[in-house]
Amino acid sequence: MVIIETEKVPIKSWCNHPEGGALEQVKNLANLPFTFKHVALMPDTHEGFGMPIGGVLATHGHVIPNAVGVDIGCGMCAVRTSIESIHLNHLKDILEQIRRSVPVGSQHNKLPCDDSMMPTEEVTSRQEYPVIYAEYASAKRQMGTLGSGNHFIEIQMGSDGRIWIMLHSGSRNLGKKVADYHNGIARKLNDQSPFPIPSNWDLASLPWDSYEGQRYLREMNYCLEFARLNRMKMLEKIKQAFTDNIHKISFDDPVNIHHNYAALEEHFGQQVVVHRKGATSAREGQIGIIPGSQGSKSFIVVGKGNVESFVSCSHGAGRKMGRKQAIRELNLEQETKAMERKGILHAVKSKQSLDEAPGAYKDIDVVMKEQDDLVQIAVKLEPLAVVKG
Repeated sequence: MVIIETEKVPIKSWCNHPEGGALEQVKNLANLPFTFKHVALMPDTHEGFGMPIGGVLATHGHVIPNAVGVDIGCGMCAVRTSIESIHLNHLKDILEQIRRSVPVGSQHNKLPCDDSMMPTEEVTSRQEYPVIYAEYASAKRQMGTLGSGNHFIEIQMGSDGRIWIMLHSGSRNLGKKVADYHNGIARKLNDQSPFPIPSNWDLASLPWDSYEGQRYLREMNYCLEFARLNRMKMLEKIKQAFTDNIHKISFDDPVNIHHNYAALEEHFGQQVVVHRKGATSAREGQIGIIPGSQGSKSFIVVGKGNVESFVSCSHGAGRKMGRKQAIRELNLEQETKAMERKGILHAVKSKQSLDEAPGAYKDIDVVMKEQDDLVQIAVKLEPLAVVKG
């Protein structure tokens, strides 16, 4: 851990070499009037919008929509199967069935899901749930869909001798609509404040106990549950693909975590609002998931409860290249051959898909080494086959 003490509160970075953009953003966080104790940077950190991805911020009584991000509730799910190996033909058949049954990218389901599949929280009125009330019908068609960007479904071989399923997805367009709407409210309130936060920081906040703050939290929490249920619905389809092709198979209970959210927690003896943007809770004994790229290892981990990181760890390997930079600079043949040598059924099929190539991501082994005081590795997972959003 590197400690930077040039700002109002310290910055504690588990990333030994944070990029310039992320460093400027975390300095802004450290100079907010309501930041508590220090700001933490996880080893996968990189520049985001307002707050770096891989950042952990605790505040006194304020919630910042941009410190949660637009994909509210984005997170991971992992399931261990009972099988110890899988034939290549079965693997290809399972992959094809997943592609047929799980819409990816901007695709939605043709028919809406039943209301019983949606979060149980009652959406009472447009006034109390301004975005979800308006987007509810559309969200019902997004339930059980993967989305785009870095979202993925992966079949893996575990160091425990078992085949695993891993899934990364979020709250789809619903979360983005909620984030954008409430960030707009926060910006308006900030403009009216006698002591506004600089607008170019993109860190406008809402008082936690205000009407506006509580309304955002209601919709944010709804999106967290929507994202969890979305992963569970996709998992049903993935498990069905396995059972249709491998008849003697069972599945352990899933591990499910999210890494874009805010919550009221106790740290250093005080109740504070903890924002994790591209960061995962790592309480002592808590099971977590840290994915690599589609060409590298992923990990099932156990949290060590390190108080200095606000009991958090990284949410993945983290990008070392922006999407456009990766498409410009990476070599398609080199990236695909490296995965094919490992026998991975990958998703890098064209130059445009190089934004999700392994070369666009940090070295996961370095990332794990930098946070060995935050988590303990339980299982290493090697990729076998990938579906990308």
